[in-house]
Amino acid sequence: MTDDRGPGPGDAGARGSGRARTGRARASASGDTRRAGRARASSADAARRVRDLELVHDLARLATLARDWDELMNTIIERTAVALAVEGVSFYLLDPTTGRLTLAATNGMDPFHVGRVSLALGEGVTGAAAMARRPIEVPDVRLEPRFKWVRGYDLQGLTSMLSVPLTWNDRVVGVLNLQTRETRRFDEHDVELVTTIAALLAGIVEKGRLQREAETQLETLTALDAARAELLGVVTHELRTPLSVVRAYLDLLAEAGTGAGDVSPRATIEEWHAAAIEQVTRLDRLVDSILASVRGEGLVGLERAPFDVARAATETIDLLAPLLRAHRLRWEHGDAPLAAVGDEARFRQVLEHLLENEAKYAPAGWGVSVGAWRLGGEVQVYVTDDGPGIPAEEWEHVFDAYVRVRAGGRPGSGIGLYAARRLMDAMGGRVWIEANGYGGSRFIVALPAAESAR
Repeated sequence: MTDDRGPGPGDAGARGSGRARTGRARASASGDTRRAGRARASSADAARRVRDLELVHDLARLATLARDWDELMNTIIERTAVALAVEGVSFYLLDPTTGRLTLAATNGMDPFHVGRVSLALGEGVTGAAAMARRPIEVPDVRLEPRFKWVRGYDLQGLTSMLSVPLTWNDRVVGVLNLQTRETRRFDEHDVELVTTIAALLAGIVEKGRLQREAETQLETLTALDAARAELLGVVTHELRTPLSVVRAYLDLLAEAGTGAGDVSPRATIEEWHAAAIEQVTRLDRLVDSILASVRGEGLVGLERAPFDVARAATETIDLLAPLLRAHRLRWEHGDAPLAAVGDEARFRQVLEHLLENEAKYAPAGWGVSVGAWRLGGEVQVYVTDDGPGIPAEEWEHVFDAYVRVRAGGRPGSGIGLYAARRLMDAMGGRVWIEANGYGGSRFIVALPAAESAR
C-alpha cells in the first residue's frame, strides 16, 4: 500500500545539509580561482621585475665599458624603447648657462633634429618635468595645454607621453621622454623603471662632464708646461747673445791689457769698453722684458714701422764684430737705403742669432757673407758661409723647436731658429733656407718693403 504522507522532518534536514555542502564547495572553488589568479599575477610581476633588473644591469655595464658618448646614448634609448614597447624615446640635456633643454639623442624620430630642438625650462611637457623635478604622464597630448608640438620632429599621431627628469645631487641635468601613438597609461612599474634609467643617465652625464673638465684642465696644464718650456728656451737664447758679445769684448780688453794681442790705441779700448757696457744695458732691458712676460704682459705687440734694413744690418754686424773676428766677413749692399716695415729691434735679434751661429759653427778662417737687396715687394737679407751648408732635407726641420743641425758638439738649445721664425712671422716677414749657388746654403730673412706695405 502506498504511503501518501508528505516529507517528514528528517527529509528536510537532509536536503538543507546538501545545499550547504554545495555552497561551501562553490566558495572553496572561487577562492582557489582567486588565489590562482593572484599567484599568476605575482609570478608575472616577479618576471617583469627580473626583466627590468636585467635591463638596468645591462645599461649600467654598457656605461662602464662604452668609449663613445653618442653610441652609448643611442644604445640606451634603443634598449629603453624595446623594453617599454614605445615608438619614441628622446633624451634632452640641460645647459646650465642658458637654462635650455637641447635634444641630445632620439629613437623613432628624425635624428636630424639632434642638437637643433631646444626648449626652455617650463616650456612644453619636457620643460615642465624639468621645472617640477618629477615625472609627468600625459595620456593624451591632444588634450594637454602644456604640450609643445615640434613640426617635423614629433611622431605623427602621437597620443601618450611620459616625461621623467634626470637629477644628480638635487640638480636637473636633463629629461627622458617616452612617446606612443596608441593611448596608453604608464603604470607604476613603468614610471619606476624609467626613473631608474633616468638616474643612470644622469650619472653618465655627470661622469662625462667631470671627464671633459679633467681633460680641459689637462690640456691647459699641458699647454702651460709647453709655454713655460718655450719661454725658458727663448729667454735663454735671448740672454746668450749679449753675454757672448760681452765675453768677446772682455777677451779683447784682456788681450790689450796683457799685451797678448796687437796693442790697440786707447781710443779703441774705450770703444770696446763702451760696447760691452751697452750689451750689459741690453741685458738689463731683456730682464725687464722677461719680467713683463711673466706678469702677463707678454712678449707681444711687435711694431710694424718703416726702418732702414741696411743700416740696422750694418750696426748689428759692427756690434758682433768681436765674435766674428776669426772669420773673413763680407757685407754686400747698395748705397741706397733699404726701407722695410717691421719691428727693428726684433729684426736685429734675428740677424744676431744668424751671425752668432756663424761664429759658433763655421771653422776659423772661413768666409762669412751677408748681403741685402730689394726683390719685388720685399727687402731680403742673407747670411751664409763658405762651408757645405745645411742638408736640403733639413731646411724646414731646423725651424722646429729643440732641433739642432751640424752642431759639431757645440752647446746650444735648439730654440734659436724656432724663435727666429716666430718673430719674423709675428712682424709680417719670413725666414727660410735656400741654396747659395756655391754648393752650400744660406738663410734668408725678408720683410715687406715700405712702399709695398702702404
